[in-house]
Amino acid sequence: MSAVQSVDRALDVLEALAEGGGEAGLTEIAARTGLPYGTIHRLLQALLSRGYVRQESDRRYALGGALMRLGGAAERMVGVWAQPYLEKMVALSGETANLAVLEGDYVVYVAQAASPRRLRMFAEVGRRVPPHSTAVGKVLLADRPDAADVLARTGLPRRTEHTITTVEAVLAELDAVRSRGYAMDSGEEEIGVHCLAVPVRDGSRVIAGMSISGPVERIEALDRDELAEGMRKIAADFGREVFPAL
Repeated sequence: MSAVQSVDRALDVLEALAEGGGEAGLTEIAARTGLPYGTIHRLLQALLSRGYVRQESDRRYALGGALMRLGGAAERMVGVWAQPYLEKMVALSGETANLAVLEGDYVVYVAQAASPRRLRMFAEVGRRVPPHSTAVGKVLLADRPDAADVLARTGLPRRTEHTITTVEAVLAELDAVRSRGYAMDSGEEEIGVHCLAVPVRDGSRVIAGMSISGPVERIEALDRDELAEGMRKIAADFGREVFPAL
């Protein structure tokens, strides 16, 4: 096996573990990768020795802590790369723009470009929120076949009087997001704040959400469909030009 082929197959194993929710048995890894058991075992031993994989007491394999160092560094770089695209969204809308991802079951804000207006909205970088009450959370959940399971785990806390708090209603909202190509948060996370979000794709997968947020009166005065179309173009450029380099 060549060095390049070994690296490629090791990444296949890590991705197979990620697809299994972070852990999998040898049989599951083989089914997902199509690799022989002997090859998988050798790759796992190398990954175990570097801390990228760990073995559980039930002999299943799980993603290891060493990946957190890589993930943290990659997340910081994504925030840097996103800045010019977020600034384009600010220029398009006049409002604060955000980039967020799903970490586990929660939305985490990883980058922001501020509105030039005196009255502007902020979601602190690093802030974690449940996905059901945010526009970025909805565009991220809309791509997840296990969205109902995520919602069951987070518990749908009522953030404001406008928050959707039943799984059925959120799933119906996600259907609407998929249909129109963008999501809205109409004061569901914070009273008086409205947000519009679009997905960022890496090929066919939604890997992040980009949003603009501002006072309800200003957001309501915008043409949502026209704004969303412009935001989708910016998000598509970001996904196409930046994420293939990861």
